Amino acid sequence: MLELRPNCEACDADLPGDSAAAFICSFECTFCAACAARLQHVCPNCSGELRPRPRRVGARLAASPASTLRVYQPRQL
Repeated sequence: MLELRPNCEACDADLPGDSAAAFICSFECTFCAACAARLQHVCPNCSGELRPRPRRVGARLAASPASTLRVYQPRQL
């Protein structure tokens, strides 16, 4: 199951589990849409492709909530 990290690693923007603005790589590094675009959809951590993160909504999100562990690594984009 995806971890669904709660924030953008680059700018610390909130990204709830049901957000359509979240992008992830295969290692689950998480970025907002604006930062993913500035990074040209390439993860700065692993060079993997940043893709839209699947959303977890409604009862599924309630039953399996998103992570609360924030990962923040400010970057010059």
